[in-house]
Amino acid sequence: MTEQKQKIIYAVEAIRVAMSTLAREIHGDPELSFNEHRAAQRLQAPLAAAGFTLTQPLAGLDTAFCARFDTGRPGPRLVLLAEYDALAELGHACGHNLIGSASVAAALALVNSGTLTHGSLEVMGTPAEEEGGGKIIMANAGLFDSADAVMMFHPREKNMVTRGALACVDAVFKFYGKAAHAASAPHLGISALDGVIQTFVGVNALRQFFTDDVRVHGIITHGGSATNIVPAYAEAKFLLRAATMGGLQIVRQKVFAAAAAAAAMSGARLEIEEGLTYAERNNNLALAGLFQHNLEQLGLTTEAPPERGGVGSSDIGNVSQITAAIHPYLRIGDVVPHTPEFAAAAGSDAGMEAMLNAAKAMAMTALDLLDPAALQAVRDEFTAWRSVHYPAGESQ
Repeated sequence: MTEQKQKIIYAVEAIRVAMSTLAREIHGDPELSFNEHRAAQRLQAPLAAAGFTLTQPLAGLDTAFCARFDTGRPGPRLVLLAEYDALAELGHACGHNLIGSASVAAALALVNSGTLTHGSLEVMGTPAEEEGGGKIIMANAGLFDSADAVMMFHPREKNMVTRGALACVDAVFKFYGKAAHAASAPHLGISALDGVIQTFVGVNALRQFFTDDVRVHGIITHGGSATNIVPAYAEAKFLLRAATMGGLQIVRQKVFAAAAAAAAMSGARLEIEEGLTYAERNNNLALAGLFQHNLEQLGLTTEAPPERGGVGSSDIGNVSQITAAIHPYLRIGDVVPHTPEFAAAAGSDAGMEAMLNAAKAMAMTALDLLDPAALQAVRDEFTAWRSVHYPAGESQ
């Protein structure tokens, strides 16, 4: 290991207690998507003290921020992403308290160690990963367009430097019928609930004809107010997923057609509210290789990601369509995300150790990218990928 990387490790160790305290404070004070005011301020405070220039809000999002350190010398623009929203009822059951703290710790280590000799470094606070797609909004606002490389980490049950993610979109199907007495005058009513139920029936009929990568799952969020009243309003929310945005559009057309047919069958009127589209993830293998080498220098081993299945969706996919990005995973225990057990692990000693190791590896990888040859390899891979997936300069 080089002397410069040793300095980074020492710098992270010097702030071990402060960063663990930061992660545990956010863990103990969970805030939901777009409302992470206290978490955002907690993450910004040590960066401001270290001389980073702070900007908040960003892209019209009150809890989005950018903490920037410019060396004043030409070089790459490197971005570390921070997440900090929690889940309703479960708190930090996805470990975002660790994600944000790791990026802050990595940034502080680079500056405090004196190893950031040229270029600029940013910690970009990205709210609402769980509900709302904050990174999508920020990407659409052009905040990542000039970034040379973007990094973050995610806690998990094993160490992985790459892992896929599905393209995803959510949709709310709202059915409007006509109320009537369900016993004395049902013929005068139009059941909005029938529209919802027939949508589920239609989607289930489609499943045989979806490709293996497709996932469609939904819940009834409103089914009526009383059993003896024909429901005048009913609502269901679905998530549609596929391996690529192109495949997702095919699924979307079929599911939306099923909902329209259900409305026609029931006589109810249909309105569809569609959310933002989460893109599939483009893992930059050159960048992931640098990160893996640094993990190995820290004494950690990695596992291959699952060949099939076992993946969800994340808004970093949209960022990875714009610039070189990685989203590696570090083990915090034998736990599954979005469970009470995972929330407990995210506040544990094992969670803190993973956060600190992630900070070291990200800072060491940022140091690697100050080498023009290493940066060029990362950029060349992304440019080649982009030319295939977005020919003729097409936008995302």
